[in-house]
Amino acid sequence: MDRQFLLEQAESMQNMMVDRATGGSPSDFEYAKIRSSLLSDAGITPLVPQMVKTCRSIGQFWAFIKKIDQYEPRRQYIWNKFRPLLDKLEEVGAPSDSAIGEILEKFDSAHVHAAWQKTLDRRASDPEGAITMAKTLVESVCKHVIEQVEGQEYTGKSDDLPALYRKASLALNLSPEQHMEEIFKRILGGCSNIVTGLGELRNKVGDAHGQGSRPIKPKPRHAELAVNLAGTMAAFLIATLEARSDP
Repeated sequence: MDRQFLLEQAESMQNMMVDRATGGSPSDFEYAKIRSSLLSDAGITPLVPQMVKTCRSIGQFWAFIKKIDQYEPRRQYIWNKFRPLLDKLEEVGAPSDSAIGEILEKFDSAHVHAAWQKTLDRRASDPEGAITMAKTLVESVCKHVIEQVEGQEYTGKSDDLPALYRKASLALNLSPEQHMEEIFKRILGGCSNIVTGLGELRNKVGDAHGQGSRPIKPKPRHAELAVNLAGTMAAFLIATLEARSDP
């Protein structure tokens, strides 16, 4: 769903709750409609205030908020609860999920697009899971590239992510040693380092392996970085594969 639309919906919900908490009578119909919009987008649902999730009507919200005495403490409570969601929706300059998503939707492999969607959904609520899914996304794309170029099903199940990416990059002429220009060698070498780093990050902090007595807990910003890098690399591989078949 469009980020600007969700921001407007979140602000409307916050204003509606403040209005009811300070003696107003907002529309129950509008409350239900906006609540449905906020809860229908899996990417922001973890940040939607719990009072929005549990109060299905403006009447239920009033029964909840009237337990706080006086208008000003009620306003502060509502503003504080909405801040994480509004801060997230107001972020400027973040990589475009929709742009990468459109490329992956064109990819003829349902499980790859499913992996991308799961990765997006987990960023805020489950950073470890998002990092694991980011690695799975790149793995799936690499396997598909190898199958498409070689014309047979990929069977190297024991290959780790760096080995998979190396085979895929060689097949697409994206390996640094396949180029003479220094700038291309550096850029393509950087791509390889990113993929290797994603694999190492997943092994270190992802949810697929147990950790020691002092586990490292990634934050949502770490998961977002991993997800955006994985999405960019997956989209680049797919676009390069498609370019091979262009006349």
